[in-house]
Amino acid sequence: MKKRVLVGLSGGVDSAVAAARLIDAGYDVEAFFMWLEADAPETAAALEDSRQVAAVLGIAPEKHHVWDLSAEFERGVIAPFVGAYGKGLTPNPCVRCNRVFKFGSVVERALREGFDFVATGHYARIERDSPRGFRLRRGASFEKDQSYVLAGARAEMLAHALFPLWDVTSKDDTRAEATRRGLPVAAKRDSFDICFIHDGDTRGFLRGRLGEEPGPILDESGAVVGEHLGAFLYTVGQRRGLHLPRPHADGEPRYVTGIDVESNTVRVGPLADLSVDTIQCGKANWLVAPEFGRSLLTDSTRDSRELTVQFRAHGRPLPASFEVDSEDCLTVRFDPEVSSEIRGVAAGQSLVVYRGDWVIAQAEIRAAS
Repeated sequence: MKKRVLVGLSGGVDSAVAAARLIDAGYDVEAFFMWLEADAPETAAALEDSRQVAAVLGIAPEKHHVWDLSAEFERGVIAPFVGAYGKGLTPNPCVRCNRVFKFGSVVERALREGFDFVATGHYARIERDSPRGFRLRRGASFEKDQSYVLAGARAEMLAHALFPLWDVTSKDDTRAEATRRGLPVAAKRDSFDICFIHDGDTRGFLRGRLGEEPGPILDESGAVVGEHLGAFLYTVGQRRGLHLPRPHADGEPRYVTGIDVESNTVRVGPLADLSVDTIQCGKANWLVAPEFGRSLLTDSTRDSRELTVQFRAHGRPLPASFEVDSEDCLTVRFDPEVSSEIRGVAAGQSLVVYRGDWVIAQAEIRAAS
């Protein structure tokens, strides 16, 4: 009997090619479109693209499902994103969306409706020959790899995931395949990193939600060197958008080194002030058996470069050592030659632990020093 797969058909080229590959592989494929924003014209346009792709692929209209999740998306992704910035954090909404939606409520609903798997157009790989049932690995191209934003999803949900584009090495290859297949979205432009900020202006979006609250920008000596429109609009490591009225006395650029939303203060300093050798994280989301993960991270006999961490979606993996406390919270430490390369680690970011291309765990950053 064919395995039933529910593929997310967003109206973009990645999901269109993913769906085509699943059909070629012999799965019983149905599609779903997540209606996430009630009043966004972009959503209606994407739905039409999704329907056109389904028609080209031979997915019958009754097998193309539209799920209105706009209220849940506002409550579960957008509001927490805005709230985190309001607290001076730097969240990644894609990590949360994958955890609570795509590989959260969507998978749960799909399983209730009798599907075996949920598929998306993510560039990552699921390997299914491990004792835990699966391993999440990087996609074939580091530049396109999206395992970082998937690592926050619960393991029991990812066990039901399919990523047909795992072997694609460039977006040009995806577009070329879409063209060969006659898919109408082959040349459609990519969306912005944050799908619900359609113009890419994150600060403008936050001002619209949180308003403006002018306050001082202080340098490392405590002197007022400028003014901002709200401390929540900034993130540690930021250089652009400070609009300082005059250069610092040493002639070197200044970066955001700290944010205090209670006092509505932004602190700036030289690049050296952003150096980090220790990162404190919250509770680990294990994508391996927890006992194995704890043992692996705290094994003092392993090669010091065997495990790496990444705290940006396309940041360079960095070797690290670990401590795991009784609550599974992580402390991550870097040798001096590594810490000299680290800049701008912000609370709220997602940190992912890798063993080669294998994702071991994810945790939210609480502090860096």
